[in-house]
Amino acid sequence: MGRSFSYISSATSIVDAYKAEQPFGYFIKKFFANNKKFGSRDRKIISNLCYCYFRTFHLFKNEKKVDAIIKGFFLCDNTNSSILEELAPELNEIVGLATEQKFQYLELEINEVLPFAEELGETVCPNKFAASFLRQPLLYLRIRPGKAPVVVDKIMQASMAFEQLMPRCLVLPNASSLEKVLRLNEEAVIQDFNSQRVFDFLENVPSFPAGNNKVGVWDCCAASGGKSILLFDKLNGNMQLTVSDIRKNILHNLKERLAQAKVPIHKKIVANLEEQLPPGTMGNFDLIICDVPCTGSGTWSRTPEQLAFFEKDAIARYAKKQQAIAGNAAQYLKDSGLFFYITCSVFKKENEEIVESLQRDHYLKLLHQQYLKGYEMEADTMFVAVLQK
Repeated sequence: MGRSFSYISSATSIVDAYKAEQPFGYFIKKFFANNKKFGSRDRKIISNLCYCYFRTFHLFKNEKKVDAIIKGFFLCDNTNSSILEELAPELNEIVGLATEQKFQYLELEINEVLPFAEELGETVCPNKFAASFLRQPLLYLRIRPGKAPVVVDKIMQASMAFEQLMPRCLVLPNASSLEKVLRLNEEAVIQDFNSQRVFDFLENVPSFPAGNNKVGVWDCCAASGGKSILLFDKLNGNMQLTVSDIRKNILHNLKERLAQAKVPIHKKIVANLEEQLPPGTMGNFDLIICDVPCTGSGTWSRTPEQLAFFEKDAIARYAKKQQAIAGNAAQYLKDSGLFFYITCSVFKKENEEIVESLQRDHYLKLLHQQYLKGYEMEADTMFVAVLQK
């Protein structure tokens, strides 16, 4: 019991000390760096206990942390363990039960994992989405055009487990390390399954755009540039790319990444799109990628500490920001141009209601909108809407 209780005690101390000032992954790495006594196995077990606590935070937030961690571990795991055997043998005996049966045993409802269900988009299933928080999503890899044989061969040579979901999409265990196996960004991009699908609607408009000129594209909240690389591949390189972000350092990192991916940048600017851009800053574009800052609720199964510390009032604050950004960006869309509004959120205020404002206030026509439901396949959940001027 000494070792098991020590693990629980360490996890309790760590979650007590964490104040959500940085991602928990960074926080716990720093903790272990400052506490050399923990071996690699210890670090793995303690980290898992902490993440289980955050995944089930709202179920047990009124209980003692020790009990909350043990019950969270029980709900998130499905194999016998020495921790449960020693500290909660009655739970260890039934740890292999289906999730629904475990909740019944503890007299809980699955939807209690997520106390913001009334904010969800209409097509999001509350119970399935809530249940997805109990598992870490998988790692998805998008293979760049023409690179499939070499990427698959390198991964096989490295004896890494993988499944080929589609000709250019691989899925691997979450802990897979690919940096030393592949030339990332050039040969393949680490990109969640649904993030790979946000431009699928372009298959319905094969003649877009008319004429022989390169497609003028503005990635207006470019961040790390994953969507720009994806669209470059979708358009077979036939695009002239402008990127912007409010953070200068992000644009510096983006430039390096796009250079690795061999995606040329036509123009790069620092811009705060919550405000009107100065006259003459931009021309008009055939396609605008508006992947706005959001709550990230569709990715909380990867970062469950955000679920634990999230405050409902933040939804309205993000929605206000998104409405300003999307509205200001939409002014630079050419006639018949396409506007891709994208979030990794599941909340209606951030998604459907913003799309309604784009139609109402900026006279855009809605062509398509969809939740890409990652909670059904251990992936992120995304929202994408395609509008046209």
